[in-house]
Amino acid sequence: MIDNAQINLPEVVAEVRAAFDRYEDALVHNKVDVLDELFWNSPHTMRYGATENLYGYEAIAAFRAGRPSQGLMRELLRVEITTYGRDFATANCEFRREGSTRTGRQSQTWMRTAPGWRVVAAHVSLLG
Repeated sequence: MIDNAQINLPEVVAEVRAAFDRYEDALVHNKVDVLDELFWNSPHTMRYGATENLYGYEAIAAFRAGRPSQGLMRELLRVEITTYGRDFATANCEFRREGSTRTGRQSQTWMRTAPGWRVVAAHVSLLG
């Protein structure tokens, strides 16, 4: 059981924020190899996108490989990271794509693995 003293340990928040920032850089610069690295390589990993539901690492990697590389720049409007103990975290953000007025939302569940922090579940959606 995790008690309140283990929520948002500063050093763990910093680790997850660094992983999140690395993911964000890879996302907007279409660094597919880094995006693939940061998702947990497991059939249990899932990603719900704005137009697709992807189940398992292989489906996520295939989607990334075929995704257009234009129009990826975005502004982060808000980022909320919460860590639970030393091995589990959520990262949620609101964003706006360059040239768009629509607000998007992204939720990620991160887990510490032997090679480092990895996304185990993600969801992206647009408002309005």
